[in-house]
Amino acid sequence: MYLKKIDGPRAVTLPDGTIMTRADLPPPETRRWVASRKAAVVRAVRYGLLSEKQALDRYGLSSEELSEWMRAVACHGEEALKATLVQRFRAPGQGVTEG
Repeated sequence: MYLKKIDGPRAVTLPDGTIMTRADLPPPETRRWVASRKAAVVRAVRYGLLSEKQALDRYGLSSEELSEWMRAVACHGEEALKATLVQRFRAPGQGVTEG
């Protein structure tokens, strides 16, 4: 069996002891971003399975989008990635301004 040459590790151990591999990542052609897929990408970047650049290139994300996901998880946990809760976890000053 031949393994494809990749940059970076094939697997990382998460703080809870579980192992995350590249097989646990959403497919590169993902266009519908549910909270669980966002969380998988954030965990992969946070724990070194993917670099930020690899995640941006693989999924066609903007740096702002990935940064916002990372900030939301750091501040409020993975629950903050749910679209139905985005208003609750939005950073102050990020809302629509009236005027």
